[in-house]
Amino acid sequence: MNKLIFFILFLAISLLYILDVNKLLGEKFTLFNNIKEFYIHKVVKITNFTEKYFYQASTIEELKQENEKLKEFRLLYESKNQKLTDLINSIKKLKPVDEKLIQTRVLSYVEFDDFTKVWLDKEKLDDQISGLVIDDYAAGIVVRKNDKALALLNGNEKSNYAVYIGKNKAPGITHSIKKSKYIVAKYIPIWIDISVGDEVITSGMDNIFFKGLKVGKVVSINKMPDMQEAVIEPYAKVLKRRFFYIYTSKLLEKEEKSEDKTANLKEEKKIKKQ
Repeated sequence: MNKLIFFILFLAISLLYILDVNKLLGEKFTLFNNIKEFYIHKVVKITNFTEKYFYQASTIEELKQENEKLKEFRLLYESKNQKLTDLINSIKKLKPVDEKLIQTRVLSYVEFDDFTKVWLDKEKLDDQISGLVIDDYAAGIVVRKNDKALALLNGNEKSNYAVYIGKNKAPGITHSIKKSKYIVAKYIPIWIDISVGDEVITSGMDNIFFKGLKVGKVVSINKMPDMQEAVIEPYAKVLKRRFFYIYTSKLLEKEEKSEDKTANLKEEKKIKKQ
């Protein structure tokens, strides 16, 4: 019985395949064919619409995210561009600086009982205080005396220059400590934290040295009610050296002078024409 049913089904499927019933129904029954085409058309249309909608929604979301990033980048660009513009404008206003580093030799002590004052083999015809340098370290200052260069080494009572102490750049002024290999930075604001071991560098705020020249390290700190002092062990071993470098920096006034001369010449020409 089962074999008979299986045989009948097999025979029916074979006949449908051989006679192409789907094509036959399509040709003979127009209504059936129209319904099928309408169904296929709507399914395809709905499918395309659904895919298009979800694609557009995804694209819109991506564009929104990109737009937010672009807004952020635009604001950052405007901020950086403004800072750059301000920096360029400030640089244009700066006067050019003429810096010189000249090697010099120690001639002799000024006084035999003071090893911190020595004559150098250079003339000095201006009253500007210059910096004294050895081995990339600050060694003291150079002043004018009788048109000669007088070096006041670290440890001299008049060897004073501006420094920064530690990572907080606490400002101070160097002074001597009598009969000691150390020097001291005075007038440090009490509210700025400094620590033993902090490195001391020149600040350049006195126009004697440039900013960043190493001076020494803090070995102890004295705190007072309104200020603090830092005792410094200098890097430069000044008493053993015969050669130093003199550092000088001057603002150039050539551009302003040339402009003044041009203005004066124009004024003179106007007067002559009158």
